[in-house]
Amino acid sequence: MTQTILPEAAFPDLDSMLSRKFGKEVANYFSGSPLNRVSFLRTEHSFLSAALKHPTTSFLLFCNLNPLATGPATLEYVSYEDVKALIGEDPYSKTEQELISEYNSTITIPQLLFLGLDERNKQGLTYNIYTGSPYFALDVTPKGTITSQAESLIQAMEFRGLKFLEGRIQASLPPHDAAIYAQGRALLDWNARNPFCAQCGQPTLSINGGMKRTCPPKDMASLKGAIGGNVAAAPTERPDCATRKGISNLCFPRTDPTVIMAVVSADGERVLIGRQKRWPQYWYSTLAGFVEPAESVEEAVRREVWEESGVKLGRVVIHSTQPWPYPANLMIGAVAQCIPGGEEIVLKHDPELEDARWAELDEVREALRVGTSALGESAQEGYKEGNLRLPAQTAIANQLLAAVIEGFVGESPKI
Repeated sequence: MTQTILPEAAFPDLDSMLSRKFGKEVANYFSGSPLNRVSFLRTEHSFLSAALKHPTTSFLLFCNLNPLATGPATLEYVSYEDVKALIGEDPYSKTEQELISEYNSTITIPQLLFLGLDERNKQGLTYNIYTGSPYFALDVTPKGTITSQAESLIQAMEFRGLKFLEGRIQASLPPHDAAIYAQGRALLDWNARNPFCAQCGQPTLSINGGMKRTCPPKDMASLKGAIGGNVAAAPTERPDCATRKGISNLCFPRTDPTVIMAVVSADGERVLIGRQKRWPQYWYSTLAGFVEPAESVEEAVRREVWEESGVKLGRVVIHSTQPWPYPANLMIGAVAQCIPGGEEIVLKHDPELEDARWAELDEVREALRVGTSALGESAQEGYKEGNLRLPAQTAIANQLLAAVIEGFVGESPKI
């Protein structure tokens, strides 16, 4: 089985005081995007208009959050001419304030995201001091008043022999494409989950290149015709909403911090692993859980490990992080060590795990060599049935376990 190549860390050959003390930076799958997000340009519609139509611009299409591709490991990007019939001549021809004042919730607006500029292309769009090829993500899922146009676009893509990759997790893409896909999927998912204002319940409008949602003060439609309906109405003043007052006037994309940890025994000779009941036989991983409000990362690591396994931890060190767009997690990878006398496994607290156990380092080392895969996939050549199975290299759990095996807890550089 071919292992997916991981992204290269930023400045991998740079010598610095930090790299000499802590080792090289670790880049996990779904990170390492080649795009400069230039987030400060998202409100400049003159920039977005120019980016939209530039000949080097690429659009990544999604249908039901599935990306357009030529195969399981190759995304397919399309041009402005391909999507113009769906998005219109220029959705950025008016300012944000004009779009907000003309808001009509009976009209479905295609969800378009500006992702960033690929500055490796020096022949790309030049705007002020910035040069690069623009990238957008576009949701072409048929819905509301754009159903016909979206279906036509999908049919045109299928006629070319392209398809939308189905499946919850896409982990076979090259690193740069994986990062672009992750950004697009996470933001499209967030926009789709937040069509209404959390404060007043009214429909919201996507602005800022798809990175924010606002609650307009007026609507060119009555609520009966909201979200893709066909009942037009005179402009109506919408009820007061707290999001239109002060500085909290926008809804921002959410990112849910999640801790995931390789737990080492007090003597440094074993690693704690656990499994859920739904997993295939012999398949284990590191423990993980969500960070709760008013809780530090270190506290979350200790709490989650104790709740799930009964093991008590001392020192916690952050190793690396991984964006995980299912739907919007940031996996904060840590290595932690058990306190002396705190290694007893007790599963009676949180019933999430079917089993947890201590694995010798040699057993983990062998599993990392020949026993890794995504759930349900076969292991590498040389694996013996009945031995330990672990997550694929694209999962941060794999990277954490590898770090422990390679001496992260020892006296040598940590990463």
